[in-house]
Amino acid sequence: MTNSQINKTFLKSTDSKIRGVVLSAIADHYGITKERAMEEVCHEEAEHLLEYLTGSIRLAASVLMQKHSVKLIISDLKSNN
Repeated sequence: MTNSQINKTFLKSTDSKIRGVVLSAIADHYGITKERAMEEVCHEEAEHLLEYLTGSIRLAASVLMQKHSVKLIISDLKSNN
């Protein structure tokens, strides 16, 4: 998966409140709108989402991404049995 695909998948898997917090943190850090932040992290040449984040938001997003990855693996394993 590309960074863009990982970022999109993660953001789609979160609720609107978490997505808003993540995008607001990116927007505030770079001085852009949340809409522009979404475009940036979903662009085909995007960096990994965590590269756009700092501080406690970065740590929280990392934990949520790991949790999401585990859910995907378990779901994949169940569907293959």
